[in-house]
Amino acid sequence: MYTNNKLSKAVRLAIAFGAVSATAFTASVTAAEEDEVAKVERIEVTGSRIKRTDLEQSVPVTVIDRAAIDLSGQNSITDVIRGTTFNSAGSFRPQSGSSQQGVATVSMRGLGASRTLILVDGRRLPNSPSAGQGQDLNAVPLAAVERIEILSDGASAVYGSDAIGGVINIVTRKDFNGVELRLGASEISLPSEGGDREEGSVVFGSSNDTTRVIGGVSWNNRDIIFENAYSWVQPGASVYGNNYAEADGSQGWRSIPGGCNTQDFNLQPSQPNNALINEPADPDDVQTDELTVIDNYQQCGYNFNATNANEASTGTQGLFVNAEHQINDDWRVFGNFNAAKTKSFGRYAPSLNDPGSALNADSWNNPTNPANIAAGGVYDAAAVDGSRDQPNWKGDSVFPNAGENRDLQYRHRFASIGNRDSYDDSYATDFLVGAQGMIGDVDVDFGVRKSKQKTYSVGYNYLLRSAADDYVNITTAEVVAGQAADPDFVFYDLRDPLGSRYADNAAQASAYQQLVKSMNVTIARVSESAQKEVFASVNFDLFEMNAGIVQMVVGAEYREEDYSDKYDSLSEAGVVGGSAGNSAGGGRDVKSAYFETLIPLLDNLEATVAGRYDKYSDYGNDFSPKVSFRYEPLDGLVVRASYGQGFRAPTLDIITQQPSSGNPGVEDAATCLNFGLLADCEVQVRQITQANPSLESEQSTQYSLGVAYQPTDWLNFAVDYYNIEIEDRIALFGAVELIALEAAGDPIPAGLGVVRGGNPQPVPGGNPNLPIISVNGGYANQGTWETSGLDFNFKTNFDFGSWGRLNQNLQVSYALDSTVDGGRNLVGERNPGIPGSMPRSRVAFGNVYTISDFDLSWNINMIEGQNRYRDLSKVQSLGSWTTHDLQVTYNTPWNSKISVGALNAFEKAPKLINAGGRNYNFNLYDAYGRVTYVRFTQTF
Repeated sequence: MYTNNKLSKAVRLAIAFGAVSATAFTASVTAAEEDEVAKVERIEVTGSRIKRTDLEQSVPVTVIDRAAIDLSGQNSITDVIRGTTFNSAGSFRPQSGSSQQGVATVSMRGLGASRTLILVDGRRLPNSPSAGQGQDLNAVPLAAVERIEILSDGASAVYGSDAIGGVINIVTRKDFNGVELRLGASEISLPSEGGDREEGSVVFGSSNDTTRVIGGVSWNNRDIIFENAYSWVQPGASVYGNNYAEADGSQGWRSIPGGCNTQDFNLQPSQPNNALINEPADPDDVQTDELTVIDNYQQCGYNFNATNANEASTGTQGLFVNAEHQINDDWRVFGNFNAAKTKSFGRYAPSLNDPGSALNADSWNNPTNPANIAAGGVYDAAAVDGSRDQPNWKGDSVFPNAGENRDLQYRHRFASIGNRDSYDDSYATDFLVGAQGMIGDVDVDFGVRKSKQKTYSVGYNYLLRSAADDYVNITTAEVVAGQAADPDFVFYDLRDPLGSRYADNAAQASAYQQLVKSMNVTIARVSESAQKEVFASVNFDLFEMNAGIVQMVVGAEYREEDYSDKYDSLSEAGVVGGSAGNSAGGGRDVKSAYFETLIPLLDNLEATVAGRYDKYSDYGNDFSPKVSFRYEPLDGLVVRASYGQGFRAPTLDIITQQPSSGNPGVEDAATCLNFGLLADCEVQVRQITQANPSLESEQSTQYSLGVAYQPTDWLNFAVDYYNIEIEDRIALFGAVELIALEAAGDPIPAGLGVVRGGNPQPVPGGNPNLPIISVNGGYANQGTWETSGLDFNFKTNFDFGSWGRLNQNLQVSYALDSTVDGGRNLVGERNPGIPGSMPRSRVAFGNVYTISDFDLSWNINMIEGQNRYRDLSKVQSLGSWTTHDLQVTYNTPWNSKISVGALNAFEKAPKLINAGGRNYNFNLYDAYGRVTYVRFTQTF
């Protein structure tokens, strides 16, 4: 057997009795503590299935206990984890108008939520049903959490798929007697209104010599935040206001005469040729983050920021019950049940028509229709006679003397049907029952688990495209005839979409509302992911060597995964404006077997060898090996290293998705020239995104090297280096990526590509000479992503006697490089849509001073600045973002705690930059300003 040294016992006690981190060490160990350690020989820690006493093991694990969660001032698991230094590039937050509106995820090492594995009590959460990839942390009630263990190393050899960037294990509360009531409220200073919060929980527990039960409920709510509440938000400008262009897309966009309406504004010819306006895509469409150039003529831009919400409102309610019964000295049975409900509301600007929608030559709304002159329809003489013809910023003619009535295309905002409002209701349940005991000298653990998450999404005020196109293309003759036959005849005029011309006639006003309602559709989506598991393992001693006993774990798991994402029939048909996506669904089973062996090579050197085999019923199998070493040359000094391979299985949403269409903007010389434009123009092309039957798992290779040392009673620290390489990465290839691969002559994933045809054009050298007909996009395996960096963790512990105690914890994550396909190092960059760009460093410095009945906390968080590149010659630099969190807690004589605090006490605003249609990096920073809060906890 291993001899428990002072260091390992100190760490053991730290975990057993509530230390802040697994790298924290107590200053001394008393004889009584020695006896307590002896009673509890071995425990299991995230990253290994072998129970042991030495918790400063061969892989780095950070633990955030219940006390640290309370000191953080946060009221959700997501916000606690998001504030850690491992969340390198930020992660998804509830985003208004998104198909993942109520989802909260975390992305370790900046590798994406799908490469960070979330566990609850060592078992994986199912993927979010609305996201398809990544796991929703809102599914776990905060009141149920005892601690959060973060493994900052790959662990596919232990847990299987997705454990590439790291593993987050949420350990639920197991041991509590009494009743705990907790209430809290928060108020934010930015923006001027919205975003306020409330929280609460009730926890109860009871136990005797053989049985314990703990349960509780929790809730928290956050108000919606609208864009126009922020002082820095300027009117947004989208060309989807009220504009028209030539049918082939040439000569740019100009406003419908007299057509700028509510929330619109004119962009006058007097503006500089290179004036820029921001035109973000809808959150579910392809994000280009491009800027629209305003030529020397008037456009009608729609102010989407007048109505858009920045962050969706969210409300979560949770319930949990954990129970355990000790049958005898050798056997116990246990059961855990968690349930959570999340509600969210988001708002986005009114729907818009489909790109390329035709404005027929005989339409009442066509500015080139001469019949409109006498009838009062839309007419723009300059579009026919060229009287306003002048060169645009490229030197091209803006209004050529076409001299005839012709088909056009239009872009219009259907404000009359109202803002797009979305409501999401998500439900999650997780039930596990199992047993653990001894058969002879073998430790046996087995159980079954069933978990499910289901989301109901409803969207109001979306556009039925077919009806809209019919109404817009009502002919002048039909209008004249209708007015002659019926004095209350109504029709759709692009210049007056709200129907104000009918305000004085009740019959017409009512009829026009019916016309508008016939374009208005309600969309629905029901998404579900479910898992059923059976698991078993045996943990035993193999044999004894000179340095100790060789331990081994052997286990097996069987898991069934089911996924369903069902859209309403109109959305499936692709006839709804302002929405995107299509249905998907399927199931599979996963059979797994694993082993782990702990080998004491010397008294102070041990090796761990692990391996896991996973067989998926739909695509194949993977084997993930790992070897790690732990060396303790001096008392208090641990040197550790690991090497392993991992994988990420393609998720059910992307291998079962039905085809969905989009119209991304691209640069393609042949297509531009085919439209009579310059070779470097941007044109929209039709893209069909669908499942790729050739998709396989991506593979990773990881290694790490670190040291943990306690040189004195008041200081300990750890430094770890990591390197992760992902091959055959699973990535979405859209039109932009596929055209770039084609131009470079690089391999294009099977089943995907650019479809070209038509007449060849003389193009600049190296470009294809046929225009694009369509693009087949989708997910595929291609490319290599490599990242490396350093993690620092320094802790101090000062005891001043009657003057109190001071505990400090400095954590730093420092990224060395992040490259995709051998390209430039993306560390220090912020480029929306480019994976791998991230801040170079994140720092968290926690200070807790305890004196008498008071706990005073001061946490400092820093995100290093980044550079934003339009191209390599145009750089926008952002400085570092540093915030300070303060809290004072009074521990009363009547078993209660009163906490008052402020997150971002000095009201640091986010770094402002164009980031995917927002004014700041929404995933990396928050825009709450100062969050002041009060919290009351009473224990009975």
